Amino acid sequence: MKYKENQAIARGLDLPISTKFSVDICSFLRGKTVERSRRELMNVLEKKQAIPLNKHKQDIPHRKGNMAAGRYPQKATQHILKIVNLAERNAHNRGLNTENLIIRSIKADGAGKPNRTGRHGRRQMKRTHIEVIVEEIAKKEKK
Repeated sequence: MKYKENQAIARGLDLPISTKFSVDICSFLRGKTVERSRRELMNVLEKKQAIPLNKHKQDIPHRKGNMAAGRYPQKATQHILKIVNLAERNAHNRGLNTENLIIRSIKADGAGKPNRTGRHGRRQMKRTHIEVIVEEIAKKEKK
């Protein structure tokens, strides 16, 4: 994929996380700054803030604050936090200002599902691809 000179990209392929939770985390982070998204993901890991579930929310209780159904997906949050940090480092290596980065695009796609080995060979593993594109935005000067 071609991307602009003020963008940086990071991918995580075949991550062993749930695609269902990853899609909701990605929609939660899309359009936010990297610093804010990192802070909110750390709050999810500490169980101070829940990820709102939009698609699969049947029989899931309400959470504190102005939120309906939500969960604290620890494993998916850890992997997505690593990918966001990697995208920020890639932006730094490209010479972009890491203070003004916004998550322009973040998406989760289902990957191939290999079978497990041993006694549970009929079950399939969870696999997800994550792609993050960050973009440097220009600060508006006050007159």
